[in-house]
Amino acid sequence: MANVILKNLTKNFKEVMAVDNVSIEIKDKEFAVLVGPSGCGKTTTLRAIAGLEEATSGEIYIGDKLVNDVQPKDRDIAMVFQNYALYPHMDVYNNMAFGLKLRKFPKKEIDQRVQEAAEILGIENLLKRKPKQLSGGQRQRVAVGRAIVRKPKVFLFDEPLSNLDAKLRVAMRAEISKLHRKLEATIIYVTHDQVEAMTMASRIFIMNDGQVQQSGAPLEVYYKPNNKFVAGFIGSPAMNFVDSKIVKENGDYFIDAESFKVKAPQAFYSKIADYAGKEVIFGVRPEDLHDKQFVSKITPSAFNTINTKAEVIEPLGAEIFIYLTSGKHSVIGKMDSRTQLEVEQSMEVVLDMEKTHIFDPKTLLVIV
Repeated sequence: MANVILKNLTKNFKEVMAVDNVSIEIKDKEFAVLVGPSGCGKTTTLRAIAGLEEATSGEIYIGDKLVNDVQPKDRDIAMVFQNYALYPHMDVYNNMAFGLKLRKFPKKEIDQRVQEAAEILGIENLLKRKPKQLSGGQRQRVAVGRAIVRKPKVFLFDEPLSNLDAKLRVAMRAEISKLHRKLEATIIYVTHDQVEAMTMASRIFIMNDGQVQQSGAPLEVYYKPNNKFVAGFIGSPAMNFVDSKIVKENGDYFIDAESFKVKAPQAFYSKIADYAGKEVIFGVRPEDLHDKQFVSKITPSAFNTINTKAEVIEPLGAEIFIYLTSGKHSVIGKMDSRTQLEVEQSMEVVLDMEKTHIFDPKTLLVIV
């Protein structure tokens, strides 16, 4: 396997800047996920690594070798596409073996590699079937198997689960994660689904507008976002953002949103002192809003409790999503399923202030 290094990678499509000066290093045997909304540049970055798109500028290294001028077939990578790209007239065995046959591998080695990959993926009994006889999940396994038999330095996955139903996506997430551990492979995986990114990656690269906004371990970027975009993109439901003002009273700092005012944790004071009297964006994740009746780890007080009204209620079994309003502000709470509430009913909500964030409204960078 190998590491992958991008140095100042840029890709333009005429007037459109698809990838804007991206510099990242993906370590050997790492499961790296490029995640972001549609049009953020993640797939173009992957295709540039594969050699399917020519970089406008910058350098691409695979295993410390500069590959900008190396043909895709000679980069020692294997790519799994969103649409599987299986040959409909070939059975599973020959779909998996086709690339090796083109490279003139001995028949015995081809057979050994196909059988090994089929065993890893649990598709030994499907080798004689045609793609039309397979389910979506089975076709995905065949596409992965075709990549495995090549034993490449780097595996590239381009939104491979987007065509599967929700239940099968969950199962295939686990399968690909197990496959990574078995093969000890370097994997670069592109998705717009932040749940896939959080559950599968050893490191996430969050992209927007052709740039990497932040990278790090999944929980690191979840708990310590660099900016408002990252904070809002990672997490489901998304973080709540409320336009507010920092107010200083008797040596303490408060977040004043007009319809409610809560006290900032003392650990925030040094970082928000320069914002006293200024506008900010207050961020709180849905799971950090609690029904006052079922708070256990937080002591409710006038400094962390807000009055709200329920607009929409979505019971999900183990938890309940409640869309709440407080004055002109709307927020979502991900709450204990024991909460009993009717639409239009009032509710006291306790915020876990230690887990909140404050952002600069001009730069959108995190203050704390």
